[in-house]
Amino acid sequence: MGMVDISKKDVTARQAVAEGIVFIKPRVIELIKSRKIPKGDCLEAAKLAGILAAKKTPELIPLCHPIPIESVKIDFTLENKKIIITAIVKGKAKTGMEMEALTATSIAALTIYDMCKPLDKDIVISEIKLLRKSGGKSGRYVRK
Repeated sequence: MGMVDISKKDVTARQAVAEGIVFIKPRVIELIKSRKIPKGDCLEAAKLAGILAAKKTPELIPLCHPIPIESVKIDFTLENKKIIITAIVKGKAKTGMEMEALTATSIAALTIYDMCKPLDKDIVISEIKLLRKSGGKSGRYVRK
């Protein structure tokens, strides 16, 4: 076990996009939209938590390389019974940004859970996945 040796790899522009879904009751979605969650603005807190998580990924995942992240963007799509979280991480590095995007998505979802759990005990976090990535030796990947 050990970190992968990336010392001979070239620095390239890289990007990773991850997505996750939080299934939640429609009445809670309405409270989120109207910013009436008792703990505060749920989506702003989740966005900040996701950005911080992307930056802290190598501290959370033992064999993950620390990389220079240049941009983290987190978006939310609110539907009737779910919130779709999309995290986009960009930078120039010797290794990919996938773990940072997946970590950002996961922590944003957990933050929504934490802020809404008093209102809905049936929240489900699901389908956290890499949608696409670019850069590096392996090139472009797009989930089918």
